Amino acid sequence: MPELPEVETVKRTLEELVVGKTIQSVDIGWPNIIKRPADPTEFTTEVKGQTIHSMRRRGKFLLFDLDDIVMVSHLRMEGRYGVYKQEDAPVPHTHVTFGFSDGTELRYQDVRKFGTMHLFEKGKEEETMPLTQLGVEPFDEEFTVELLTNASQKTTRKIKPFLLDQKTVVGLGNIYVDEALFRARIHPERLAHSLTDEEFQKLHHSIVETLSEAVQLGGSSIKSYVNGQGEMGMFQQTLEVYGRKNEPCKHCEDTIIRIVVGGRGTHYCPTCQTN
Repeated sequence: MPELPEVETVKRTLEELVVGKTIQSVDIGWPNIIKRPADPTEFTTEVKGQTIHSMRRRGKFLLFDLDDIVMVSHLRMEGRYGVYKQEDAPVPHTHVTFGFSDGTELRYQDVRKFGTMHLFEKGKEEETMPLTQLGVEPFDEEFTVELLTNASQKTTRKIKPFLLDQKTVVGLGNIYVDEALFRARIHPERLAHSLTDEEFQKLHHSIVETLSEAVQLGGSSIKSYVNGQGEMGMFQQTLEVYGRKNEPCKHCEDTIIRIVVGGRGTHYCPTCQTN
């Protein structure tokens, strides 16, 4: 599933490719992707004629700022956007196509068809689901050690599912939680409220550091992720634990272990992450 670095990379790519373009047509091949309004025909009517003025990201969501509406898009497991010429050959698993007045198209492809699109009146997109319950952005000043510490005292969950909950801090998914916990030398099964002040300092630093590096490298191309130009991210080449089951730890050479924590496959080093 695309996480914050991947979605940020897609956002930056689409800023170059679609901002300033006017939507002339909309073709919806899989109506279930359209969640708001409920009628896909109404979705098409509202979007046609609108110009894309800017792109934003909120957590793992892409926001398309149009004339007077905002389209909120979630890629879910394997969704991706690509920009093509109208005469280009059809791409498999394309479910929504936005035709632009300049002869290009923005095509949304999704093998599993789990992605979602919502339309909101501009300025009201965060007043209701799916954005209303999102926590702070990890690169914002509001994301502090104190915020992490205080939120942890209100839960009995383990640290990994605590970090995966988008209500505290947004954008973290399976890959980057595993990597951040490794860098902070924290066991993924530790109870969140049991971490010391020093450990929260290390964890906060490792979250920001891990996500920043991943954004710089264009994200991780685990499974099928590519950006809006079909290019793969490169952060997967630096992964310390995620996806490295039975491989030696790059720091201590002990064997990386895979367990299940909170229903999610989890990778860690039993020597580096003893606490």
